[in-house]
Formats: sequence, C-alpha cells, structure tokens
Amino acid sequence: MGRSTASGLALTLLLIAPTGVAAQAVVRLDVRSVEYKSADEVEVPALLAVPAGGGRYPGVLFIHGRSGWHDRLKAEALRLAERGFVVLAPDYHTGRFIPENPVAHDPKTETDVERGLDYLKTVPQVGSQRLGVVGISRGGYHAALLGVRRTEVGALVGYYPHLQNPNAPEPDQVYRYMPEVEQWRAPTLLMVGEQDHQLRRELVVRVAERLRQRGIAVELVVYPGAQRAFDFRRNGRTVGDDLARADALERTVGFLTRALGARQ
Repeated sequence: MGRSTASGLALTLLLIAPTGVAAQAVVRLDVRSVEYKSADEVEVPALLAVPAGGGRYPGVLFIHGRSGWHDRLKAEALRLAERGFVVLAPDYHTGRFIPENPVAHDPKTETDVERGLDYLKTVPQVGSQRLGVVGISRGGYHAALLGVRRTEVGALVGYYPHLQNPNAPEPDQVYRYMPEVEQWRAPTLLMVGEQDHQLRRELVVRVAERLRQRGIAVELVVYPGAQRAFDFRRNGRTVGDDLARADALERTVGFLTRALGARQ
C-alpha cells in the first residue's frame, strides 16, 4: 500500500470516527495492589482499580509498554477506571527482573499478561465475561495476541501499538506487520500520533487497512501534531500531545462502552 493511500485512510477515519458516548460522571475508586501467578509460578504484581459503591462494570486489562510500569501510566489506568470500568494493570516486568525499555521481548511475559485475563474474570464487580484490552506501545503487541488467542476479548484498544514481534528480524520490523493480523477478530480502536516514528505510524495504518479489508470493525485515529507517548510523555510536550491525550480517553471510553456495555 502506498503512502498516499495510507495517509488518506488515516485522515478520513480521524474525521469520521465517533468520539465516544455521552459524558459519564467520574466515579470514586477502590484501588489496591494484587498479585497472581503465571504458568511457571512467577508472581505478577498488578494494580486493580474498581469503581466504589456497588454495581458491576466492564472489565479491562491495561497493558504497559516497553518503558515498564510507572506512576504516569498508573494515572492513565486510573483515569480510565474512573469512567466506569474495572481495570487490572499487570506489571509484567518486575517479576522477571526486566529492566526499563528492554530491546528484546521475553515470550514468557505473554503468559504473564494472559493470566491477567483469568484474574480479571474472578473480580466480583466485573459484569461480563467479555473483556476489553488496552495496550500501550509494546503492550499493543500483547493486546493483539490476546485478541487472537482468547475468545472472551471483545474489544482491543492500541495506543501507538507495536504490531510486530519485537524479536522478529529487522526486515520484518520495517516491512511486515505481525502475522496474527490475519486471525484478528475483535473490534479494534488504534490511535497514533502524526509525529510518531514514521515506521510505527505507517505500520499502524497498514494494519488498520488490512483489518478493514478483512471485515473487522476498526477505528483509526492519527492525531495531528501528537508525538510518541502523547498520553504520558513528560518532556517536550506539545499542544497536539495534550489534545490527543484528552481525546484518546474519550474515544477509548466510548469504544469500550459500545463494545462491552455499560454499568449494570
């Protein structure tokens, strides 16, 4: 697919994609640290945020990226939970002593993350067995794998997702998206900044186009003026980053609500 076609698709979807449901009140949260075991008995620490005051809510697995789990991402996970979701955010680096920003991908972390879905289904306040998955950067790779491997995943959201195996050879990183795209079936929202790395941006656009060709419900947003990590970056922020951060939350809330339902 040529560059002009990809750009046109991105612009069109940016203009017509729905921005979400009617404004929802922010709810109080009960937030606690939990742990669950992976397949090889590694303890995976996680943040669990549950709307307070009773009721049942859609469950969402929130997957961090290569930078690891930190307070800025915690704030983003809590912003989502405050809008009426039970959010589980596993820290799949700490239990395996993975440093911040690793280059290589440890395949064992895929099971660590997947076990988070099993834990999420045991939370009494989760109102449905259909779950949402939100992946940040490399967390988007984990999210995509779960969307293929687990039938209970009813919605996928990718923030500038890495949609290729990080251990794949360099030509695959440049020219090919992950083969699992051909088995992808869950409705999907993909968001990326216009000023993100060109290869990352183009890969996200190409995956959105392929999902559309396959008949998968997909929404693509390319944010003008937004950079990499527009949701939590600290340095060199732009107005585009701030606008993208606010809009991405609204789109995510609306998309997950449509796909999973609202509070019961």
